[in-house]
Amino acid sequence: MAIEKIEVARFLELYSTIPVFDVRSPGEYSHAHIPGAYSLPLFTDDERRLVGTAYKQQSREHAIKLGLDFFGSKMRRIIEEVGERLQQTGLPAQPGPEHKTPVIVHCWRGGMRSAGIAWLLDLYGYRVYTIIGGYKAFRKWCLSNLEQEHHVAVLGGYTGSGKTEILQFLRQKGETIIDLEGLANHKGSAFGALGMPPQPSPEMFENKLAVELYKASLLKTPIWIEDESQRIGLINIPHVFWQMMRARPLYFVMIPFEQRLEFICSTYGKLQKGELAAAITRIQKRLGPLETKSALGYLIEDNITECFRILLMYYDKVYKKGLGNRLASTSITTIHCNQPGTKDAAVLVLKTISSSYAQP
Repeated sequence: MAIEKIEVARFLELYSTIPVFDVRSPGEYSHAHIPGAYSLPLFTDDERRLVGTAYKQQSREHAIKLGLDFFGSKMRRIIEEVGERLQQTGLPAQPGPEHKTPVIVHCWRGGMRSAGIAWLLDLYGYRVYTIIGGYKAFRKWCLSNLEQEHHVAVLGGYTGSGKTEILQFLRQKGETIIDLEGLANHKGSAFGALGMPPQPSPEMFENKLAVELYKASLLKTPIWIEDESQRIGLINIPHVFWQMMRARPLYFVMIPFEQRLEFICSTYGKLQKGELAAAITRIQKRLGPLETKSALGYLIEDNITECFRILLMYYDKVYKKGLGNRLASTSITTIHCNQPGTKDAAVLVLKTISSSYAQP
């Protein structure tokens, strides 16, 4: 079977069932890629630069010959690496005469790099698909998808309400969830990076969000997301999508201050003092000199409760200001709960919104 070229729409249909191999350079892949794609670089970063320079300064033909010099010595390694990846996914690593294991290959814009790898894998016996327009076409689709209207239900609540935990309970009950903080590797606030892996690039965050929205939209049910400021750590939620979030009805979990304080202390109180002190220092201009000095003093004294009491009061003011800045037409439904992040809170949320599940 000849190599089959597919549009992004067809790729998305196959995406969850067929392994995807990104043959761009390691640097390109590291910056951003199709979520779930394996890195299978045809060239190293230095080799890609040399081929690109040859193309611009000499000729296309010279660049191809130089690329073939790099490619030739890697052919066996590429075949073996694809086989290893397929084994990890439970697919046949060795293509058989009656069943050709399918793979998807792409480069930056569907040019010579993906064509070369596709030829090799097709020659070996795999059923090969390539994406027309490559990663560039996928990226264009992502940006377009993020500007579409999505049926989202927004869960809000002051800091320490356990919104992430409530969302996970909702997932267990069969609800559709997109965890924005999970995609961003950041829990929000100045303390959000503590204990988390490095954040993805803004482009990678957008790719992950676009794919999650696409998957969720296929289920035809409301998509639960957490109310967020536009910035999550170093990541900005795409403006059009964030504006859409702000316009959607907000289901606000109201939990008493002391219970939220206890929850926050149990969550962050175990972290190292140095990390906590650095996070407090980062917001000292907004927190104020007196509150900063008091919070750091309580931290030194191991009085975590009073330290976080100051911080929680500050974040409550910030969140309250954000509520006031929402559109006047935005519907806000308050749900009173006794404890943060509990299964009971999730049940109350579902009961409250049961009459609002009609598609807008």
